[in-house]
Amino acid sequence: MTQPYPGQYQGPGPYQPYPTPVRPQYRPLRAVAIVSIVLMGLTMLAAVIQCVLLWRSYDEVKRFVYGLLSDEEIDRGIESIAGAGPFLDLLGYLQIGTAIAFLIWLWRARDNVDVLYSPFAQHPVVSAAGPHRRSPGWVVGAWFCPIVQFWYPLQVVEDVARASEPPGRPGIARSGRIRALLYTWWATWTGFWVIIVGGGLTAVIGFIIWIVRLVEATDGGEADGQYVDIYDLQDYMVRVALGVDIGFTVATVLLVVAGITMSLLMLEIGRWQHERVVPPRVPVQDVVQPPQTPQYAPRPQHPGPGFPTYGP
Repeated sequence: MTQPYPGQYQGPGPYQPYPTPVRPQYRPLRAVAIVSIVLMGLTMLAAVIQCVLLWRSYDEVKRFVYGLLSDEEIDRGIESIAGAGPFLDLLGYLQIGTAIAFLIWLWRARDNVDVLYSPFAQHPVVSAAGPHRRSPGWVVGAWFCPIVQFWYPLQVVEDVARASEPPGRPGIARSGRIRALLYTWWATWTGFWVIIVGGGLTAVIGFIIWIVRLVEATDGGEADGQYVDIYDLQDYMVRVALGVDIGFTVATVLLVVAGITMSLLMLEIGRWQHERVVPPRVPVQDVVQPPQTPQYAPRPQHPGPGFPTYGP
């Protein structure tokens, strides 16, 4: 039986080496941030164009409700609505693409925070409480879960911003400028969706009420053999159309403000993380030579004046 050499594994079972810890990798945010910002800009531009088209068609909507359009104008209106289909599809695609790009940026920014809190970081962050109040799944789920969608996404972005502070500037994420950008973005973004969803439901309900009242008035007039007055119903529908235009205009303004503030936040957070992981280069200063000690000639080896000399 061979004797094990010193240091040889002698435990039961096959030898399994201790796994090497996997270092978290930092991924730059600049490229995905630029893609997201460009898509945000295109979405805002499409929303502004849609807002202009709504106001340009308001007079035709009124004439249609009051029955003042001819058959040719109705046909042209139907053709224009059908032609607007590709534009509306493009607006929807831009919104979906913007949402996907932004969520990729937010997920990557949160992963980078874990890199900043790891012991392998250039300037590791030490905190017992941890950088995040929510688990990783809320990076995506917070935007779709009812009720909590009104404050969970704000907490996710706020935690990422606070944990990304660059070295040498502590507390910058809590400064007035950053807090103004953060809360302005969230207020305008929330207001945009409240108006879009609430306004859309209001318009649909108003149209259903208009149809029901019109049918009831028509049935009652036919039963009594009297003239049916639908001017009040027409005025009601015109007011609904005006409310839709005003609501979409306000929502567009809120969307533009939300896009601008979030773009500034994305660029700022990306710059902070890059400074923490890759510190800026320090310019090489001119090396100052220390002062040189003066060199003195050796003292001559001869007797000075006044000293006698002696011969051999």
